[in-house]
Amino acid sequence: MSSTITLEKIVALCKRRGFVFSSAEIYSGINGVYDFGPLGAQMKRLLKTAWLKHMQSFSEDVLEMDGALLGPAATWKASGHLDNFSDPMIDCTSCKKRFRADDGSVDPQKPCPSCGNKAWTDVRRFNLMFETNLGALVDADAKAYLRPETAQSIFINFKNILSSCRVKVPFGIAQIGKAFRNEITPRQFVFRVREFEQMEMEFFCKPEQSDEYFTIWLDRQKSFYLSLGFAPESFRFRPHDADELAHYSKNCTDVEFHFPMGWKELEGIAHRGAFDLTQHSQHSGKDLSVFEQENNRSYMPHVVECSVGVDRLFLAVLCNAYYEDIVEGEARVLLKLPMSLAPIQVAVLSLVKKLNDATHPVVALLKAAGLRVQFDDSGSIGKRYRRYDEIGTPYCVTVDFNTLEDKCVTIRNRDTLEQTRVPLTEIVRVLTA
Repeated sequence: MSSTITLEKIVALCKRRGFVFSSAEIYSGINGVYDFGPLGAQMKRLLKTAWLKHMQSFSEDVLEMDGALLGPAATWKASGHLDNFSDPMIDCTSCKKRFRADDGSVDPQKPCPSCGNKAWTDVRRFNLMFETNLGALVDADAKAYLRPETAQSIFINFKNILSSCRVKVPFGIAQIGKAFRNEITPRQFVFRVREFEQMEMEFFCKPEQSDEYFTIWLDRQKSFYLSLGFAPESFRFRPHDADELAHYSKNCTDVEFHFPMGWKELEGIAHRGAFDLTQHSQHSGKDLSVFEQENNRSYMPHVVECSVGVDRLFLAVLCNAYYEDIVEGEARVLLKLPMSLAPIQVAVLSLVKKLNDATHPVVALLKAAGLRVQFDDSGSIGKRYRRYDEIGTPYCVTVDFNTLEDKCVTIRNRDTLEQTRVPLTEIVRVLTA
């Protein structure tokens, strides 16, 4: 039995089990900002590790960098963000609430959904970047912005990396880090937030290779989502129509996942052409072109970008893994997380607290084998099983009184509920098979 997955169920599980909390909750929180608890932080780290490993698993070099969060206004002028990175907003003058004007949440011809009055302002453009000032002076020269994406620091450092790391085109630069967007209406849990993490890879190639590499990366990213345990029918690739392409993009395809709130963008795979390097060359006065000695030519590399939000991917993995069934007449909630993404891979349980001394060596053995392990002696064994099912732990290992005699433990499988008696000398092999 598997009931309908709702966003409310996912949010409740995240709060109850320590995946995600509202930021500054004791002070009423900040809309669109979240803190990740121990289980959430661990799972995000595993997702980031899996993504970077995937990016670096192909024959071409993909290097990693870590750019600054702050950028001068000149960067964002060159990239087009100062002129183009905005959403349409509309305000209700009666209740003072602000809405996006392009997402179907309001109709200026109808009353405000919050207060019921019809008192709208005109639709205006709202730039989504967070602005700040560097130092004590507040003037144009001191103006800076929190980055709305990680990509621009990659483009700015393209020539530095090319010359210092002895790589040749084609190659990629990957970055994982925070970005900030002053969303008008953050909503749908961690799907649309003001502070988030991105995983972006900019792949630099010769202009004549760019269309081919765009197709190649589409196929590579499909294999990435399958490797995370996503069913083929749970995600899809949607090419952008010509009228929805970003100002920098020659071609773009969204990877969409079927969230509880419908099909939503998870990743953008874009053919950015030579837009970014050309813009930064023109605005900075620095030549970012590449000289190809064998053909005696200079050219501006083209770029294929893969950009996925860590928080959205985190939410998609939870939605994909969420399941409900009936066990022994009782409802059970479980996360069918793959072993590679489970924050806790093995829970080691002592049947009663008298057996704790015999249980600790088992914990130490499994930790030494590199497994993510948690010891638990609190509550009935049935309640502990349910607790670890709900946070996605694939296996529970139970030490009982028979263990003292036969040197065996019971391994319980989360998904099948099968319980197997295994000698202590074999448990690492069985759990890592």
